[in-house]
Amino acid sequence: MLKYVDTALVFQEIPDETTLALSLSNCPCRCPGCHSRYLWDDVGTPLDDAELDGLLQSQGAGVSCVCFMGGDAAPGEVQRLADHLHTKHPSLRVAWYTGRPCVSSDIDRNRFDYIKVGPYIAHLGPLTSPKTNQHLYKRMPDNSWKDITQRFWRHQSR
Repeated sequence: MLKYVDTALVFQEIPDETTLALSLSNCPCRCPGCHSRYLWDDVGTPLDDAELDGLLQSQGAGVSCVCFMGGDAAPGEVQRLADHLHTKHPSLRVAWYTGRPCVSSDIDRNRFDYIKVGPYIAHLGPLTSPKTNQHLYKRMPDNSWKDITQRFWRHQSR
């Protein structure tokens, strides 16, 4: 079962979206230099359909996207929750930040609207660094995927 440690209403994780970000625990990636080591342990509140619906209700109508930050220990459960969101809250977009270099072939990527892949590698930096190994993809209307990582660089001096 997935557990979350905290939530935040964020505006920079997914471009053009008001995002409810859920920090999921029990991360198996253990990236050196990780800024969220507290998410390595299996701690937090169980995240099921009812809990997710309650979190959305408490945020009000301004949320346009839900982003699962992690969940690599149970990717099938992340996909199941994405399905729940698309069914019960069809106007919401669903994003997943995975620390893996690619999405498992067991996961149907088309259940998500955005997917960020890549472990954090300190010397390459996060998404805001043009040297990053991480990439954020957006599902397009034809179900192709567009790399939108460069959107994070627009305010960077080059």
